[in-house]
Amino acid sequence: MRLMGVDYGEARIGVALSDPLLITAQTFEVVDRRKVRHPAERIAQIAAEQDVDLIIVGLPVNMNGTMGERVARTQEFARELEELTGKQVKWIDERLTTVRAEQILIEGDVRRQKRKRVVDKVAAALILQTYLDAKGRM
Repeated sequence: MRLMGVDYGEARIGVALSDPLLITAQTFEVVDRRKVRHPAERIAQIAAEQDVDLIIVGLPVNMNGTMGERVARTQEFARELEELTGKQVKWIDERLTTVRAEQILIEGDVRRQKRKRVVDKVAAALILQTYLDAKGRM
């Protein structure tokens, strides 16, 4: 049993997976929407291959708490994932997740070019880890 974290973006979609004990989140893949014709199908394939039971999607709520157009596009994508996988999708507020991911990579001395390629899967891992940590406190 594993959980999947998804950071949905217009250009790239970050994917992270939990360990089987549901303690930690690890980066897994970045799906480049310009190179992958059906990104939801690719993510559904990962979910099937990795025995994912639940998908956690970061909801891009505006800083003032309102939900804009990006939220609607993310929700539409999540509904497609739910249909393709037959798995439940839960939401978690992802405000500043990408900013935190970028900071982690800068602190790790990752070069700018590489940061651009991996920041989305690091953001997905942060989304998933936030969910795992909250679940552990319940």
